[in-house]
Amino acid sequence: MTLRPSLLIVEDEKNEREGLKKFLSPRGYDILLAEDAESAVKMVREESPDIILTDLILPGKDGLWLLEKTKDISPDSIVIIFTSYGTVENAVQAIKKGAFHYLTKPVDFDELEATIERAIKGKQLERENVELRRELLERTGHDEMIAESSAMRKVIDVVRRVAPTNATVLIEGESGTGKEVLAHLIHRWSLRKDKPFVTVHCASLTESLLSSELFGHEKGAFTDANERKIGRFERAHQGTLFLDEVGEIKGDLQVKLLRVLQNGEFERVGGVKPLKADVRLICATNKNLLEEVHNLRFREDLYYRINVIRIQVPPLRDRREDIPLLAKHFTEYFSRVNNKRIEAIDDEAIKALKKYPWPGNVRELKNVIERMVVLATEKRLTLDNIPFDIRQGAPSTAPDPFLDSPGDGGAYLIRDMEKQMIQRKLQEAKGNKSKAAKALGISRRTLYRKLEEYHIPID
Repeated sequence: MTLRPSLLIVEDEKNEREGLKKFLSPRGYDILLAEDAESAVKMVREESPDIILTDLILPGKDGLWLLEKTKDISPDSIVIIFTSYGTVENAVQAIKKGAFHYLTKPVDFDELEATIERAIKGKQLERENVELRRELLERTGHDEMIAESSAMRKVIDVVRRVAPTNATVLIEGESGTGKEVLAHLIHRWSLRKDKPFVTVHCASLTESLLSSELFGHEKGAFTDANERKIGRFERAHQGTLFLDEVGEIKGDLQVKLLRVLQNGEFERVGGVKPLKADVRLICATNKNLLEEVHNLRFREDLYYRINVIRIQVPPLRDRREDIPLLAKHFTEYFSRVNNKRIEAIDDEAIKALKKYPWPGNVRELKNVIERMVVLATEKRLTLDNIPFDIRQGAPSTAPDPFLDSPGDGGAYLIRDMEKQMIQRKLQEAKGNKSKAAKALGISRRTLYRKLEEYHIPID
């Protein structure tokens, strides 16, 4: 939207047209007027107005015709229909064809103003979501925060409000919900966006290694400490430090972290000189930290230090409205990176994906779509491309949802099917990797990755 939205009023009755103009002009809109649909189409072509207010019944071409033309010429324009009580059914048809809303005549000016404001805010949110998705794709290569559902829109609204501050943020949610992507987003929308974003995966390190990673160490601090190491706190100075799975931090290290949060001071392992770092801290966990506090596994004072702003990321099963958009995005993304030509995913497949509870959340959906794209032999993904357990709507008991049998009677595992397909194509191509990759519909680089993954000898 522009700072001063443009608004086209299409009404054949002069008094009503002028009355609407008189009401709306003082409210900050650039007003355009048309008395019939054909002259309105010319203005749409020339001006691409933000909002179009049109009577459904017009001389010559009607408001539905104008709506269809507008969607072709200026798809970002928002169309609001005026209708008499006797033509409400037609107005409902207009909604199905893309109109934003309809209002009955005589028009209630308060309702009209509220509808226009809602339309503008909706379009702003839509454009901001597009920008959000672009930023996330640039940063992570994935688009896990597509937000059509009300649950995720609430999360992003909190992010927008907290990002410009220096408040410590605790992001809670199940594995695979996109907590790290959300942390990246907070940083990108913060005043520290041009400074470092440093990540520490706390669950992957022992306590001693984690201490060294966070605070650094001096030369000779321990065996193999052959030189001084700068810790993540120092590297994140004036930027953002993201502690993933903060609930895995143990005992004494919790005390050291608490000290940093209280006064900004720490020492390198083996050092005695106090150091300071100006860091905005974001933490994430898939544990219930309050329960960890009650069980004496996490310090209460540290919990309240990191829990200044709490953001709960909903699981995918609670934001099913996002599944079609996520599936479409991942299909396009993995088609591109694997040099496949997958044009769409059909409605029956989407229904099956929406039915499944997704215990692995967005990460699991992403992996499923990648497998579907890689194994697809047609240009359209269908129900047949979806792994058996997901088609049935029941989560797999295996760690990897792709490892379950796709049918009864000892059918091959999907991984075995893929491995055998690769081996067969290699044999048909007489070992020529380029020809085999082309026959499989994947890139040569992806083929080499699969050869390594399945331990297929590379001659």
